[in-house]
Amino acid sequence: MKNKLVLGLAIFGMLLNSCTTDDTADIIINDNSVTNNNGGNNNNDVILLSGTYTEDLTLDSNNTYKIDGALIMTSGTTLTIPAGMVIEAVASGSDVYIAISSGAQIIANGTANNPIILTSDSAAPQAGDWGGLILLGDAPINSVTGAATATSEIASLPYGGTDATDNSGSLRYLRVQYSGGSADGQSENNGVSFYGVGNGTTVEYIQVFEGKDDGVEFFGGTVNVDFVSVVNAQDDSIDWTEGYSGTITNAHVLHGPEHDKGIEADGYNTDIGNNSNPIFWSKPTVTNLTIIGNGSSTGNEAIRLRAGTQGIFTNVLLDGFAEGFDLDGDAGATSDNPTGTGVLNGDLSVTDITFTDVTLQVKNDTGETFANSEFLSGIGNATGTDFASWGADWTVGNN
Repeated sequence: MKNKLVLGLAIFGMLLNSCTTDDTADIIINDNSVTNNNGGNNNNDVILLSGTYTEDLTLDSNNTYKIDGALIMTSGTTLTIPAGMVIEAVASGSDVYIAISSGAQIIANGTANNPIILTSDSAAPQAGDWGGLILLGDAPINSVTGAATATSEIASLPYGGTDATDNSGSLRYLRVQYSGGSADGQSENNGVSFYGVGNGTTVEYIQVFEGKDDGVEFFGGTVNVDFVSVVNAQDDSIDWTEGYSGTITNAHVLHGPEHDKGIEADGYNTDIGNNSNPIFWSKPTVTNLTIIGNGSSTGNEAIRLRAGTQGIFTNVLLDGFAEGFDLDGDAGATSDNPTGTGVLNGDLSVTDITFTDVTLQVKNDTGETFANSEFLSGIGNATGTDFASWGADWTVGNN
């Protein structure tokens, strides 16, 4: 027994000596696991992001991230994405999206030289590969009464309220690509969806490229959007409903081979009804707008205004459509869809408009009688938005 003990001590001593004198580098095992989807590493491993976050999530520019499901930021949390980051989403098309709940914020501030890109992980990406970006806020909507909330089509999250200045964060120089995949098994995402988002939110320089559904859609709210580009949206490029009343300034729309309207505008959500009390309608202010279609022979409409929507348009250039403006509604100020009444009252108008290769300037299906001059003024005076200037460097697909 004694000899065995001495032998064991000798072997231990030899091993200890070899560890202290060997020139071979020590082996270091790093734990690169992600706890609650909120970890990180500096070894270029892909960190998967999904689930419901109850704490802030700040992404590290040294890491690579991929969205593999529904990523939901709950009230009181903030998602921060650094400039220049490219975040891929699993190209499953269903239930893969980012949702910023009411009371949460997203801070995604890129630059012209380093935009933030949300895109598909497919080697051959296409429209509908993944969902998109969803922001929800506490600003007024007309699908509910008073301080009640509605439920979003995607993720069934609450939105809407009475705070017009609600702040959902900041988006600057952000590009969303190949979005519009179905979510929840049936509904479709848009590139960027604003549900009851308030005008305390900063949205500047955003692009939606190759989306399967709408490019940018507003479900009520008061958010202001400056410098927006939508390229090759397969449904409507810009869509509003539920009493949206913000501003859209400097918007550029370019249609691809598959597309619907440049703008589709509803005064309220016709699937729900105008339940606000007192009743109000969508009435955004749209300034410096260019919509480029595929030619007047395609039969498409550039802008459809319906369901009582109002709106003040200034400096609009429409190029390549069978119809410039298609107005739908019912006669009478107290009708369910008084789109034409908006024209007669000056709540729906276009100042400075240029038509290029547009067969019919205005189609009036409102039930009201009015001359085009009561709706349009300054024909031929518009130049549209200066996209060549503000869209340089950070956008794609416009050539």
